Amino acid sequence: MTADDSYGRLNDDDYPAYTMGRAAEMLGTTQGFLRAIGEAGLITPLRSEGGHRRYSRCQLRIAARARELVDHGTPIEAACRIVILEGQLEEAQRANAENRAAGPLTPSASAAA
Repeated sequence: MTADDSYGRLNDDDYPAYTMGRAAEMLGTTQGFLRAIGEAGLITPLRSEGGHRRYSRCQLRIAARARELVDHGTPIEAACRIVILEGQLEEAQRANAENRAAGPLTPSASAAA
């Protein structure tokens, strides 16, 4: 690995740079909370060679949103489902916007569909 590769990882939101302890500390929560949202299927941390959970910045943002909901009284399973649905809605809205930007289908293309 070169120095350029190492520095590139600093900007990679998907690079699993954070241990469970550090992730919990950054989120102001417990390691048990991180385990629970993993068991609920919200995030799947990568595992180090030693089997330890490692989290990316992207996963930490997702976990922070779940924690926000839990802090407002939402049960953890429901909070995880809400976050998943929010992500699906965002993805669908992005796809719709791209489709609208592409313009209407031509008559021959719509007849073939």
